[in-house]
Amino acid sequence: MTISDRIRVKDVRVLSDNYYTLKTTTFEWRRGNGEWQTQHRETYDRGNGATLLPYNLAQRTVVLVRQFRYPAYVNGHDDLMIEAAAGLLDDETPEVRILAEAEEETGYRLGKVQKVFEAFMSPGSVTEKLHFFVAEYEPRMKVGSGGGIADEGEDIEVLELPIDQALAMIADGRIADAKTIMLLQYAALNLFR
Repeated sequence: MTISDRIRVKDVRVLSDNYYTLKTTTFEWRRGNGEWQTQHRETYDRGNGATLLPYNLAQRTVVLVRQFRYPAYVNGHDDLMIEAAAGLLDDETPEVRILAEAEEETGYRLGKVQKVFEAFMSPGSVTEKLHFFVAEYEPRMKVGSGGGIADEGEDIEVLELPIDQALAMIADGRIADAKTIMLLQYAALNLFR
């Protein structure tokens, strides 16, 4: 039996289509015991995205960005968020989009990227699937100052940090972004051994 055999969508209504799309859905779910149960869920669709951690093995460094995130602020995070470069796919392949996003945000024009995994970040309510990448960087790859696109509201600071310092920043709470934590832990386990 597939998931499609276990769900019957009854009603879908758009609640907001301002910047992204918020929908409410009523559906019947066939439980493990065979009984059908009516459920209601809201889903937030912002499209799929990609994220990337540039790393330099010889220097033992990574490149991250720091920026203001309003949702984190209203949930009690009174600081800028330290994150891996990331962005929405905007109808492009993950590989092409993350190279452009990394250059916009960090100022590095990277070469080959390595996809390490895909993950749903908040599958209980958000439809977004993230494509996770790593890529080696060298100082000579810096072609600009980064900072993002001001017309899109981006005001990004670029950080080049030793991997050990970045990992310590997870432990002390200065890095609290899930995608960044996942990429840094991947790097610690697989790249900086």
